[in-house]
Amino acid sequence: MKYEKLKLENQLCFPLYALSREVIKLYKPFLDKYDMTYTQYVTMLVMWEYEEIFFKELGLKLHLDSGTLTPVVKKLESMNLLTKKRDESDDRQVKVTLTQKGKDIKEDMVEIPQKMAEKFKGNEILIMELKKNLDSVLNIMFE
Repeated sequence: MKYEKLKLENQLCFPLYALSREVIKLYKPFLDKYDMTYTQYVTMLVMWEYEEIFFKELGLKLHLDSGTLTPVVKKLESMNLLTKKRDESDDRQVKVTLTQKGKDIKEDMVEIPQKMAEKFKGNEILIMELKKNLDSVLNIMFE
């Protein structure tokens, strides 16, 4: 059939899109407590890991362009969770640094991954396989 490939059920993008939206919805109650969006949360995950990182590298790790990442970083700055400033050795580079408040909130938010895991109880193997497969596809796309 000529248009078989145009059916929604045959699209790779749709289940990824729908699943992503549903998973992000599951995060919302946990993140609302901190007045944080999912994108702000994943930005903080990177910041907790590195504490200081170049803005460009942060965007690469999150697969976000600067137009999307800039307002996220500005909001986190306004929340006093991180700071952004030009690198002293190369003013073309911008460094993003975790503040003390940003470090402190990590202790409160450490519970979120466990609470999310509980949402998938009984399906841990399926979820771990899905993550492994998604990581593989992402690696292929960005080789």
